[in-house]
Amino acid sequence: MKNHDIEPGEKPLEELEDRDLHLQPEEEASGEESPELDGEIVEVVFRGNRRAAYVNAHNVQLSRGNHVIVEADKGEDLGRVCHTGGKPRTGRRAKRKTVLRLAESHEISRWNALRTKEEEALRDFQQRISRRKMPMKPVDVEYQLDGKKICFYFTADHRVDFRELVRELASVYRTRIELRQIGVRDEAKRLGGIGVCGRELCCATFLAEFAPITSQMARDQNLSLNPSKLSGICGRLKCCLRFEQEFYRESHERFPRLGTTFAANGHSGTVVKIDFLHETVTLRAEDQDEWTVSLKGTSATHSSRHQKNSTAN
Repeated sequence: MKNHDIEPGEKPLEELEDRDLHLQPEEEASGEESPELDGEIVEVVFRGNRRAAYVNAHNVQLSRGNHVIVEADKGEDLGRVCHTGGKPRTGRRAKRKTVLRLAESHEISRWNALRTKEEEALRDFQQRISRRKMPMKPVDVEYQLDGKKICFYFTADHRVDFRELVRELASVYRTRIELRQIGVRDEAKRLGGIGVCGRELCCATFLAEFAPITSQMARDQNLSLNPSKLSGICGRLKCCLRFEQEFYRESHERFPRLGTTFAANGHSGTVVKIDFLHETVTLRAEDQDEWTVSLKGTSATHSSRHQKNSTAN
């Protein structure tokens, strides 16, 4: 396996690992906790693929895809049910807030109408950041359904003192303002997009939480260490590198290592190639002949300078 020569301006592979700031989780942003409530745990997804768990304390008849009104910070918000019953996919504790009721058509219409206000607020947010020359990149704006809170999302390389900006925004919008610094992976999740595979981003569809992705995962899978091919649109290593990591980890325990001497099915030599998916290893003998040996059977394929891909008797 050859290492990729880094092009000018291209980051080393290790710098693509997720090293975002450890910011305060959204569920822990609020202060006091309300008493434990009984009821079914319901996971609700909001705009920007923001997810949270709630308690169905009022026993509302819910199905996946239902629009619901939930308790929010000093008010109400609207989201869509994505999981009901048992433990939520996020594995997090419920926020001890409740599902209040199914959303009515006029509430859904009002929620949809907020998109225009959010776009205008984002443009205003960008202009104010530009005027103040603050080292931050605006990402998104999200209104609470009742208008009692507006959350402005941004990314930055370091922590930013935005207290003056918060006061300015509060004086303009006359409501509670929250500025939330997020990482580049969260930015991709909120905005969505299409990956190089041609499918919608995993983080914007089914991934509930981000798990650490390291360059060692690419090495374990014998992938070319090409940063441009291993990174997603967020600029970090692709989340899908983790999907088959357990399979490759187990395979490494069963297969011989490259460069070691190995004997199987009556053939021995130096391991020069491993194919985990087909469960074969290629051995090179002292006379430079190569044998591809199957570890799940007794077959071996011989190749030499004079004869290639002939089956050994």
